[in-house]
Amino acid sequence: MQPSRIKDLARFQGVRANSLVGYGLVVGLPGTGDDNLAYTVQSMRSAASAMGVQLPPGVNPALKNAAAVMVTAELPPFAKPGQRIDVTISALGRAKSLRGGTLLLAPLKGADAETYALAQGNLTVGGFGAEGADGSRVVVNTPTSGRIPGGATVEREVPSPFAASGPMLLDLVAPSFSTAQAVADGVNQQFGPIARAVDAVSIEITSPEGVRERVALAARIESLSIVPSAPAARVVVNARTGTVVISGDVRVLPAAVAHGNLTLTVSENWQVSQPAPFSRRGDTAVTPQSDVRAGESPARMAMFAPGARLSDIVDSVNRLGAAPGDLVAILEALKEAGALRAELVVI
Repeated sequence: MQPSRIKDLARFQGVRANSLVGYGLVVGLPGTGDDNLAYTVQSMRSAASAMGVQLPPGVNPALKNAAAVMVTAELPPFAKPGQRIDVTISALGRAKSLRGGTLLLAPLKGADAETYALAQGNLTVGGFGAEGADGSRVVVNTPTSGRIPGGATVEREVPSPFAASGPMLLDLVAPSFSTAQAVADGVNQQFGPIARAVDAVSIEITSPEGVRERVALAARIESLSIVPSAPAARVVVNARTGTVVISGDVRVLPAAVAHGNLTLTVSENWQVSQPAPFSRRGDTAVTPQSDVRAGESPARMAMFAPGARLSDIVDSVNRLGAAPGDLVAILEALKEAGALRAELVVI
């Protein structure tokens, strides 16, 4: 294993982002809006009322140029009031596209229902759509979702426990007892006996009381390099795309794999049946004639020697000529037979 920086393997506890969400209204659309949805009408009336414009009772604005949207953002750790963050806008109703729209001022709230940022600005949309008079439509990417880079201003700071007194906790991204101990040993070799592994995730570090000293210690710890333990042997299979990723530590016990391809061919030939010339009986008819054939290519077998490594597995599967879907079936069969020394993960 190659050395890795601690900042790439772990995060200090309390240094985290917070999710924000809000409801808003996008205006200025070229006729691709919600078209008189009830809650969009209510939002438009509320927005007009906030500007001092009172719409007559019973008169609803035409909303082909407006759309109700949900606004989401990530508030980074230690964000201060006045900083700008990116926001994502997604259509909530029947809007066909948000291209060319402008988001009106929308508060973004956290899980505690408090407002932490205000979003507003012009959207950038990566997708587009075109529709013909006959109802045909072409859509590229997702025109009902867009972003506003730096579209929200932070209004409230989230308190962080990092500056509080007491020991600092360093949490690994991937749980591992051996990596946790390696991190603790690396910190102790550099700064003395100040770190201890609490469990497979957390390393407790005795730190000074002053905020400046804690920040300086955290910066030096993040820059340290250690040799993490090798991850557990794992085979990851994406069942939707047929993608298979095999880690280098996968081992296979002695096993033989046979693989063959079954081919089924169905062909349809249409025959015309008609009566004899000058016949007064019978009608011309079209009758189908089906031809079904099944064939199987010769099965090929591969032998896995004891302790076969990743390269052996790949070579054997290539010799079998297995497609990605067939490879998934072979790996599942090896796991079921107890010959695959790895965790099989299907996503």
